[in-house]
Amino acid sequence: MSFLTGKALPRRTFLQGMGATLALPYLDAMIPAGRGAVASTAANDATRLVAIEMVHGAAGCNELGATMNLWAPKDAGKAFDLSPSVLHSLEPYRDYLTIISNTDVRNAEPAAPKEIGGDHFRSSAVYLTQTHPKQTEGSDIHAGISLDQLYARRFGQTTPIPSMQLCIENVDQAGGCAYGYACVYTDSISWDSPTQPLPVIRDPRVAFEKLFGVGGTAEERMMRRQSRRSILDFVAKEMGSIKRNLGAPDQRRIERYLEDIREVERRIQRVEARNATGEPRELPGAPAGVPDSFSEHVALMFDIQAIAFAADITRVFSFKMGRDGSSRTYPESGSDKPFHPASHHGGTAKGVKEFSLINKYHVAQLPYFLDKLKSLSEGEGNLLDKTMILYGSPMADSNLHSHRRCPLIVLGHANGKLPGNLHLKAPDGTPMANAMLSMLQTLGMNDMNAFGDSTGALPLTYHG
Repeated sequence: MSFLTGKALPRRTFLQGMGATLALPYLDAMIPAGRGAVASTAANDATRLVAIEMVHGAAGCNELGATMNLWAPKDAGKAFDLSPSVLHSLEPYRDYLTIISNTDVRNAEPAAPKEIGGDHFRSSAVYLTQTHPKQTEGSDIHAGISLDQLYARRFGQTTPIPSMQLCIENVDQAGGCAYGYACVYTDSISWDSPTQPLPVIRDPRVAFEKLFGVGGTAEERMMRRQSRRSILDFVAKEMGSIKRNLGAPDQRRIERYLEDIREVERRIQRVEARNATGEPRELPGAPAGVPDSFSEHVALMFDIQAIAFAADITRVFSFKMGRDGSSRTYPESGSDKPFHPASHHGGTAKGVKEFSLINKYHVAQLPYFLDKLKSLSEGEGNLLDKTMILYGSPMADSNLHSHRRCPLIVLGHANGKLPGNLHLKAPDGTPMANAMLSMLQTLGMNDMNAFGDSTGALPLTYHG
């Protein structure tokens, strides 16, 4: 249904109040009269991109774990069995799932004797750049432009925020880390230029304010938070005026969008209140807005991304879900062993299986995000249809710090460009950069013919 006044509502419609700026989701009322579905598709066909890193490989990339199919299924093609794999929780979404196995990240390997042992402090910088970083603890850092930023340069400049970078673990270190590497190599996976890593946001409150506090002063935002009122209260009058002129379907979309925003806001407030009690925390020193629970923190960050996509505030996220060397435990995984010690499993069956429990738990966070995106309609489809999500690691066998045969999957249909339900096993020696080059081409950057250490594009469709 069109806007009841007969005049189309601008796609970039913002409501503003004290320290709050609210963008609207895509509505039928934004389609110019008489242009229908064609205009709807043309006006809102940009693919969203989420690039997720889970550090330090996977048990299924160990020689023993590979024989047990703990990551990649036994069979390539479409008739693969996920039941032995840590990817089993993605079975309901196999039609959106592309598994890319047997690719290497050789630029994460040491290039000189003095770099040996520095894998933890080098790998994350390689993941989305596929470029070997310069070993330095000074300001003369150098890596490459990351995949997400290449896409943001081309397709993210018409949104209020070209891209956002999120993380879960503490990454606020400066200077040198170890083995002669600056900490920014460990902290950042998004690089705007070879010398400019982008800072990451750990606190859901900070991410929320960036999305909805743009335009207000710091003082206004602080007053709003102290009042304990919702940002929706400050735009209620303008929102009411707009809603009165919308058709019933658009009113329902608006209500769902507002409910999602308010629910995220409530959850952040509850976390802050809980962490302000003075009770001992599992994450001492973490910001008040950061939940101690890993799954709660990840879910909040996923909800923030979904809301941002719904309103087209940004189309590009990178999300660093772990940190090399972390000693965090994940009791919900079934293992009480700290992450880094568990990753050095010794190649034993017991150790490999225990590490796979943690890998399985990490992957099991993804269906929450997939459910959310699929539930959000936009035009003739849903946001999962219009999104590409890559999840992987620049390391393979964590016990050996090997970067050969690394874990990598892609989720979403990327506006019909990814068919899903596919396991692609690359030929031995294939760079992961080949798969990422194909991702960039799939995202519309067809003029690119090289990325990182690529030797050619690895097609992301079935040719069996």
